[in-house]
Amino acid sequence: MFTAIWNIWLELAPWLFVGAAAAGLMHVLVPADWMRRHLSGRMGVLKAVLIGIPLPLCSCGVIPVGLGLRKSGASNGAAVGFLISTPQTGVDSILVSASFLGWPFAILKVVTALVTGLIGGTLADSGNTIPLEVLSDRETSAHPARGKFREFIAQSLELIRSIWGWLVIGVLISAGITWMVPEQSLSSIPALTGIWALLITLVISLPLYVCATASVPIAAALVASGLPTGAALVFLMAGPATNIATLGAVYRTLGRRSMLIYLTTIVAGSLLAGLAFNHLIVVDVAHVHAHDHTSDWWRTVSAVALAGLVGWFAVDDARRWFRKRMTTVDTDAPSVTVNVSGMTCNGCAASLERALEGRTDVDSADVSFDQGTAVVYGTASLEQISETAATAGFVVDSGPK
Repeated sequence: MFTAIWNIWLELAPWLFVGAAAAGLMHVLVPADWMRRHLSGRMGVLKAVLIGIPLPLCSCGVIPVGLGLRKSGASNGAAVGFLISTPQTGVDSILVSASFLGWPFAILKVVTALVTGLIGGTLADSGNTIPLEVLSDRETSAHPARGKFREFIAQSLELIRSIWGWLVIGVLISAGITWMVPEQSLSSIPALTGIWALLITLVISLPLYVCATASVPIAAALVASGLPTGAALVFLMAGPATNIATLGAVYRTLGRRSMLIYLTTIVAGSLLAGLAFNHLIVVDVAHVHAHDHTSDWWRTVSAVALAGLVGWFAVDDARRWFRKRMTTVDTDAPSVTVNVSGMTCNGCAASLERALEGRTDVDSADVSFDQGTAVVYGTASLEQISETAATAGFVVDSGPK
């Protein structure tokens, strides 16, 4: 079991670092409001999909970004196309998919995300006349500059930090499948072959939250155990793109029609693409599990570094959780409540919370992504809170809420 875990970790680590670095560069080089200004009009859906495919966002991040684009003036179809295509891919997921399942699989996976995003976005735009208020310039302003290299490192590490738990779960499940289920053993079960394998995988994937990158080792292990290649695609497409939270958010913000288009496109698209993959792609099972790691020193260095980072993040998150559980906040103590812009997911809220609680003049901080606020207990002034938030890459309003 340990050997299986280590081999999967070796295969995952270097490409995850490459993907995280690419994501950090994108964050530094692309202005924060550039996407919002280009995602409307006749080419809005295509631009949204092309921009969304390389972004390393899973459901936790893609929901606020996609819906934020709509509220910022992007068309309904652009938002739906972005929401469909983005969680399926991401530069980190593409690289990890190529490592585990081969480049043909990874490339066709990108093509599938592109096609389904375009179809869903175009359908959502047809006949849509729902107006939404465009955010003000202040609400869509870019993060303050804090040094390009420092911003690059911070964003790259934050991406890994936001998914470290799912990475560990994905690797453990993958190793468990590899260890307990012999190669090709599932191919002899009629219910797990052909269209039935795709339908069963779809039913399991739809309500789950799975990270696009962390779920790749699971899909690879299933293929090695005998499931058809198309089932792996269905799992990697429907899993990251759909879950109860995503469907609810799309329904509340974009309406019932857009939600049904979103869900139908993913269901039909994943099944059709899965059937096509069964005929077009044959994954070399030996490639999935039989890598020679003895001479790949860079894999070992990457794996050790990733393990160190994950351990650091785990300890820090556990410490913060324990501290919050054990600390009783004095609601009568001095506090400042401020509005915060620039957060795109709960990971951003946690990042800002860590930065604030790292100050000696802050006793506790409670940052809410849903409400876009931060409640800071302690003696820190509004100016000091704003400076800390700016260093972390977020914008605090000029006055308390």
